[in-house]
Amino acid sequence: MTTTMVSKSNSPVIESRDQLIASFARGEKPPERWRIGTEHEKFVYARADHHAPSYDEPGGIRDLLTALGDYGWTPVMEGDTMIALSGADGSVSLEPAGQFELSGAPLETLHQTCAETGRHLDQVKAVGERLGLGFLGLGMWPDKTRAELPVMPKGRYDIMRRHMPRVGSLGLDMMLRTCTIQVNLDYRSEADMAKKFRVGLALQPLATALFANSPFTEAKPNGMLSFRSHIWSDTDPARTGMLPFVFEDGFGYERYADYALDVPMYFVYRDGRYIDAAGLSFRDFLQGRLSVLPGELPTLDDWTDHLSTAFPEVRLKTFLEMRGADGGPWNRICALPALWVGLLYDDGALDAAWDLVKDWSLEGRQALRDSVPRLALDAPLPGGGRLRDIAGEVLDIAHAGLAARARGNVAGDNETGFLDPLREIVRAGKVPAQVLLDRYHGEWNGDVSRVYDEYSF
Repeated sequence: MTTTMVSKSNSPVIESRDQLIASFARGEKPPERWRIGTEHEKFVYARADHHAPSYDEPGGIRDLLTALGDYGWTPVMEGDTMIALSGADGSVSLEPAGQFELSGAPLETLHQTCAETGRHLDQVKAVGERLGLGFLGLGMWPDKTRAELPVMPKGRYDIMRRHMPRVGSLGLDMMLRTCTIQVNLDYRSEADMAKKFRVGLALQPLATALFANSPFTEAKPNGMLSFRSHIWSDTDPARTGMLPFVFEDGFGYERYADYALDVPMYFVYRDGRYIDAAGLSFRDFLQGRLSVLPGELPTLDDWTDHLSTAFPEVRLKTFLEMRGADGGPWNRICALPALWVGLLYDDGALDAAWDLVKDWSLEGRQALRDSVPRLALDAPLPGGGRLRDIAGEVLDIAHAGLAARARGNVAGDNETGFLDPLREIVRAGKVPAQVLLDRYHGEWNGDVSRVYDEYSF
């Protein structure tokens, strides 16, 4: 979710709607230039008592950022406050309550992706040893109330925290209490983007199910397997969801631009500060009629910022973002890009995946998405059956796509092995949240705090 701000002084002013549409076309790349960008968030906690550290406290989030400078990371500032880091492995940034995110660099292979993830985790664990911090891989804080969580000193988050309760009951939970894994992927053309978008949306519930890892709220089972996914259903209907128009004939850059223009604004960034524009219209901004900046026209960077404030299950920028997965342990961080690269980066696999889902009705797709947070692999498929009935077939398609890519490591292994954690979930018939619940009701004897010992990185 995080965007780290830079100066807008050199960004072109938007003079026509065509510039908005062209911004998506600029993302087009030939297959040899396609890359994989993986983002993953984790919860930071103090080992002594499991509290979520604030930004300013000794051994807190600021000290964690500062200490990572020893590994070559460069501070990114908002005013006088360090809010992120940049480096060869992408950027490290903060979610609203201090969830720690690596937004990885665009890489060619999954082997590189997993190595990047490993470097990052080695670094944060080494710093954590010195500071008394631990890192937890789940989709939602298992035991914290909202009131127990700190808020990071980032201007956009102040605006979002004020606005969220106006438009949904769970938006603050999304901001403060959740973690995700996300994959960013390229497209060659408008038609390729549309096909990947459709397959990504249709099969996003399968990713949600396989990665479902948020069954606890405030130390008790919450009745869901992915409460993080459920949260999006009552965050802000104007900027979330399954986007039925993506499946309509003629869908492309222009239709997505129209959707994004109808997403209410959050903010405008000017002169190092955020201006509250929550609920205002970007269409008015294009006409110089934005009430908080009268007479001023937006820049292309303003449009980029605005695109980052829409939260559908798949999101278009100059790449496609797959957004359905809960946070989890190290091997599942590598498994999510394996799933989507396998499905979307080989034409044969993409065709096979589309054949699997193309006849699903809009109502069936929505029903599947709505039931997955509670039922995971037992969610009903459009046309009959359950999601688990196609899970193995989808993994077979992804496996074939990865095998066709034939990207080997130094040992000669291709990328298919990164699917193994998902194969094991399908074979066992239990998603990660169900394993957590078994432990909670079994050897943990109802003590959720055991998760810190068993599920930390």
